[in-house]
This record gives sequence, C-alpha cells and structure tokens, in this order.
Amino acid sequence: MARQHRVRVPEQPAPPRPIGPKLLDEGSIHFALDTALRIGEVQMATGAGAADVTATILAVTDAFGLPQCEVNVVGTSITVTCHRGSEASPVTAVRVVRSRSMDYTRLSETEDLVTKITRGRTDLHTAAAEINRISNAPHPYPRWVATLALGAMAASITVLMGGGPLTATLAFVVSSLIDRIGRVLNKRALPLFFQQVVGGLIATLFAVLALSSDLPFESPSLVAAAAITVLLSGLHTVSAVHDAVTGYNVTAAGRTMEVIMMTTGLVTGVVIGLQLAITLGFPRAPLPALPGPSAISLPVEIIAGAAAAGFFALASYARLRALLLAAIAGGVGTTVYSVLRLAHADKIAATAVAAVLLGFCGGVLSRRLRVTPLVVAVSGITPLLPGLLAFRGLYEAGVEPVGQFSTLMQAFAVGLALAAGVVFGEYLAQPVRTQLGRLERKLAGPRMAGPLRPSRRRLQ
Repeated sequence: MARQHRVRVPEQPAPPRPIGPKLLDEGSIHFALDTALRIGEVQMATGAGAADVTATILAVTDAFGLPQCEVNVVGTSITVTCHRGSEASPVTAVRVVRSRSMDYTRLSETEDLVTKITRGRTDLHTAAAEINRISNAPHPYPRWVATLALGAMAASITVLMGGGPLTATLAFVVSSLIDRIGRVLNKRALPLFFQQVVGGLIATLFAVLALSSDLPFESPSLVAAAAITVLLSGLHTVSAVHDAVTGYNVTAAGRTMEVIMMTTGLVTGVVIGLQLAITLGFPRAPLPALPGPSAISLPVEIIAGAAAAGFFALASYARLRALLLAAIAGGVGTTVYSVLRLAHADKIAATAVAAVLLGFCGGVLSRRLRVTPLVVAVSGITPLLPGLLAFRGLYEAGVEPVGQFSTLMQAFAVGLALAAGVVFGEYLAQPVRTQLGRLERKLAGPRMAGPLRPSRRRLQ
C-alpha cells in the first residue's frame, strides 16, 4: 500500500492587535482639536509663552479623551497631531495666530474655561461654544477708556521720574494722542514698525515744542521719556525670554526679532525728531537727568508706580481684581527698586531683584486669587521700564557730536533684567504654590498662564 505523505501547511500569523487607546470618531477628534487650538490661539495672542500654550492644549485634549497628542508651537502657528494607534492615520490640525490683542479679560476668561475643562465641569460642545463667545466678545471697556488709561499711565511715569503737574499733564495729552493716531494707522494696515516710528517722532517733537514755549515745564524731556515707556510696555519681552528659557528657541527668536524691530522703530522716530528739531532751529533739548534715589520722594514714587501699573492693566482691559493686584505689584516693585537704590545697589541689580520678587509673588498669590500671573507680572514691571534711560541713550547716540552707546546698552540690559527676573521669579514660585509650601519632586518649568499640572504626560 502506497505510503501517504502529509503536506504541512504553514501557519498563518495572527492579525496584529491594534496598538493605542480607543479614541473618539474622526469628526469628534477634529472638533476637539479645533476647540483646543482656539484656546491656545487666545493665549498666544495675549502674550502667553509657547510652553504655556503647549501645556494648556495637552491638558484640554487629555480632558476631551485624546491622550496621545503632540503639540508644536513655532512662531505664530500652532500644530496639534492626535495619534490614533497603529491601524488609523493620525489627525492633524493647524491654526495661525494672525493678530495680537492685549485683552487680559479675554485671557482670564479663557483660563477659567481651561480650569472647568480639566476638572470635568464642562463637555466638549459647551466648551466650544464658550471659547467662540470669548473670542468674538467685544472689549469690556470702550476704546477711549484704554486711550485715557495710557495717558494716565504716562502722567504717572512722569511723576515717578520727578516731573511736576504741568509736565505730567502734557505727557497725558501726548500719549493719548499717540494712541489715537496709532489706532487710525492700524486701521489702515500700516505695519507696527512704522507706527512705532510715528509714536517716537510725535513724542520727541512735543518735548522740543514744550522746551521752546514760555510755559514753565520742569523738564520737557520727561514727556518723551514717559511716551517711550508707554510704547515699550506693549512689547512681548517677557514672552520672548520665557520661550527662550523653556526651550522654544524658534518661537523665542521670532518674538525677539519682533521686539527688536519695534524698538528699532521707536529709536528711529526719536532720532528723526531730534535731528529735525536741530535742522529747524529749535533749541536743543537738555540732556535728561537720571533721578537719583531719595528717601523724601519715596512715598510719591510708590504711589506713582502703583498708578502706572494699574493704568496699564486698565489699558489692557483687565478685570477689577486684576487691576488691584497689578497696582499692588507696581507699588511693591517700585518700593523694592527704590529701597535697593537707596542702599547704593546697581541699577541693573536692583531692577533684577525687583522683577524676581514680582514674578515670585505673582506666581504664588495670583493663582490663589484667580488672576493669571502673566497679568500681574507684566503690569508690575511697567514702572521699572527704562524709558528715561532709553531716551537719554538715544540723545547721546543721535545728537551728541561723538555718539555714545553705553547708556543705550544699559537701557537694553535693564529691559532684559526685567524680563528674565520675572521668568526666574515664576520658576521659583513653581514648587511652593501648590500645597502651601510643600516642595514638588520635580519642577515642570515656569508657568505664566495655563494649568499648573497640564496632563498625566510630563512635558519634556
């Protein structure tokens, strides 16, 4: 009998099991990513750092059931990719931040919405409707209120630098005029660089005209210095340093370039104004004197510093609670700086110490009082901005026969010390603000906006 041979059939491999979590359907994923992106857009448009935007989006997507997400913030664009395991292609959404708006009420409402989302108090559809309302809502105050606030801020800065009532009044008028002209130019889509040129030019020409008038102005140069401080206050210097410290170097480079261009426009306007005044035969403005520390004028300086910070927060459409905290921060920062100067501390060192304290106190107390630390920190350093130092440096570089740049470099160093000090103070506040001083094992990095603990995933 013939022997039968069995043919061995090779075993077929078992189908691979899908890897990854079970997610929502594709339409719901797109909806969740769009909502998270719109939240990040509001934060980035109001000056939040790239690390804060990344942490917020990860927290929101995690709360919506999308744990495997990657966020990439580069320049003015935000990209979010949701990975759906090994069997489905990832879903990617992109949003570009095309406009900037210093609306701290909008930022605070977005922070409240993020808190509700991460704590499970609202669903996806309600959150989408709420962020749509926040994005399209008008400013809480009329535009003319912001204009008057910037004028009052300039007047407070003038008093802080030693100016009298008449000089403060002129600074109020000039800064209000610059703001209104800037808004008209902005509606005509004139680039911000040229708006800064116009602002610096107007401030300088008014200072020269005040000098040639018969009115008893104590120091007309303070008008230009106060206007320069107002124009510098709107720059995102803190955000640029924050991005650099937290490792978002591309975004930091973009924001730094923006700050440099805006400052260069301001420099150009001031130098054109000074040279134009000399050409037209106006009397040369005296070199503005830098006020020295004085214990007698300390109470007035503290009040003026608090007023300047509060008016800046008002011009940025902050809520009443944020206004009060900003004014307190401005007064505290001015007090620390002035006391250190009375103790013969260096200007840059005194500025850095005051900024660190503002960042630390803002990081610890602001969250407990339901105010974004970014609002308190940026408003609090406003009285310490080197407006007078910058004008003096521009005068030396553009008018003096032998141009000197040492004072201008000192003004740049003061501005950098302010921004870096705030970020470092926020970093020091990170481990002590969660449970009444109990230290965390690892620091996640400074958080100027967004949730303290973004998600179960740790940011690398």
